[in-house]
Amino acid sequence: MREKKKKSSEKNTKFVGETLAFMLKTAAKEKPSLFFCYLGLFLAELAMNLKNILIPKFLIDELLLVINGAPVESHLHTIIVCALLLVGIDFVATGCKNIAESIKNTLGEWFNQYFAVMLSEHAMGMDYEHTENPQALDQLNKAKEGISWYSGGVVGILDYFYQIVLNVTIFVSVAAIILVKCPLIFPVQIVALLFDSFYNAKINKKEEENFLKLAKINRMFGYVLYRLVSFEYGKDIRLYNSSGLMAQKADAYTEDTTNIWKDGAIAGEKNLLKMDVVNCLRAGISYFYIGFLAVAKKISIGDFSMCISASASLYSSLNRMIDCGMEIRKRCNYAYQFLLFLEYPRAMQTGEKKVSGGEHVIEFSDVSFRYPRSEKYVLRHINLTIHSGEHLSIVGLNGAGKTTFIKLLCRLYAVTEGKIYIDGVDIMEYSEEEYRKLFAVVFQDFKLFAFTLRENITLGDWDFSEEEIARVLKLSGFYEDAGKLEKGLDTMIYKSFDEKGTELSGGQQQKVAISRALYRNAPIVILDEPTAALDPVAEYDIYRKFNSLVGGKTAIYISHRLSSCKFCDHIAVFAEDTIKEYGTHEELVHKKDGIYAQMFFTQAKHYIDIA
Repeated sequence: MREKKKKSSEKNTKFVGETLAFMLKTAAKEKPSLFFCYLGLFLAELAMNLKNILIPKFLIDELLLVINGAPVESHLHTIIVCALLLVGIDFVATGCKNIAESIKNTLGEWFNQYFAVMLSEHAMGMDYEHTENPQALDQLNKAKEGISWYSGGVVGILDYFYQIVLNVTIFVSVAAIILVKCPLIFPVQIVALLFDSFYNAKINKKEEENFLKLAKINRMFGYVLYRLVSFEYGKDIRLYNSSGLMAQKADAYTEDTTNIWKDGAIAGEKNLLKMDVVNCLRAGISYFYIGFLAVAKKISIGDFSMCISASASLYSSLNRMIDCGMEIRKRCNYAYQFLLFLEYPRAMQTGEKKVSGGEHVIEFSDVSFRYPRSEKYVLRHINLTIHSGEHLSIVGLNGAGKTTFIKLLCRLYAVTEGKIYIDGVDIMEYSEEEYRKLFAVVFQDFKLFAFTLRENITLGDWDFSEEEIARVLKLSGFYEDAGKLEKGLDTMIYKSFDEKGTELSGGQQQKVAISRALYRNAPIVILDEPTAALDPVAEYDIYRKFNSLVGGKTAIYISHRLSSCKFCDHIAVFAEDTIKEYGTHEELVHKKDGIYAQMFFTQAKHYIDIA
């Protein structure tokens, strides 16, 4: 049991130390002016605290001397100085505090944006496998919420670190007064503090437990909530009248969230009530003791005022130190989820090799694959060689593994068994950046961004060529449509950020996606259902220009429309988790009882019947 507690304590110390060090290092590197804000706050708050303890004592003692008959002129100067100090310190310290707080809050917002960008960049750079991993998605949500409103980020954590430094200084200052004037106050404050800290620790523990419970619920609630207001899903929600289903799910997640918060609030109220009782007893005993010393004339009335203020400051500083320590631990625990996400382990290990220029030969050698967290194989014993400049068509029924084959080739997933080679080198030995340059891909579920048309095609190529953009738009058949747009290539896609943006049809979007792939000018072109949203005329135009589209590049073409396979050198037929047939269109279409032949003539029959 002791060993378990020891390990837990070491773990707590580790994440607090790592997170605090990360926050301090980040602040020092990015915005060192933040520390000057804290210095200004420290001097202002320390001056105001000591002013409230010390100056009233001298002012009261001087006034009492005058009241008791002492000559006014002998004490007037001290009374005026004390009064001016009370007003002056308040004025200067409050002004400094307000300025420092304002700058600090501005820097806090800057750091919030800084971490949001860091989180996004890391999420975009993670292995693709993690984007379909519920655990990784939950960790992303913990990181996003933990670094923002749960922990408060850099300022949210450093505020409490600063408070500890401030209150240690105040404690040392007032402790000297207490030890000289009313030493028995110390044990009263310490005992009360122990009880207070115990109940506060229970509140913090419950809040941390709730944070971990809420991570998944918040992600699921956010999914439903955003779909309710997303234009992308507007047609389906309305036509299928599914708003009720969405609202029902949102209500269910809301109820789960409410129950967790309710449970935490009930536990918190019970402990807060106990803390109030302890605090009342502490204050009552302290006031009685100091009052007794004043009545017994062991301290002056000024000392009485000073001791009352010092007693309150002593307990307050001790309490704040403990509370801030607990709060730092809690907030560091939240923010630590961000650090864990930044260190999320790679799903695939990659090498450093560069891809050679010239021709590229792709080889699948006895490749089998099953998705992570699944026992079922999607592909088994795939053996296939694609020579440079070859045009390969991949066909098969839905779920046959065609898109998975492409994901493996693009190294979005690592194979479970076997190897994939390019130019005789295991693809895992290539550097990720170098390897990605080999491919220009249009996936079936491609996405356009709410950027300009030009940006959707060039995607970050700042040295873009207008001539090249025009060329690929002509090849994809979107050139004339682009010319009709009010701002041409500078037209925003969608109306998300620009009311004059354009809502492209599905076919037009597909043409833009094809243009994007062609613009990249990669040696290997992959088209996954590139004509699915096109009308028959536009589809025929794509087929007719197929050789112009891909030229002498290696091309892999996935399609359910088998007439397109005529444009390819070879066809691979996927079925039952493997490649069942392989050959040219002429070879496969005449294969007796062949899968391809059956699929081809089934499709052709519809057109023949119509004719």
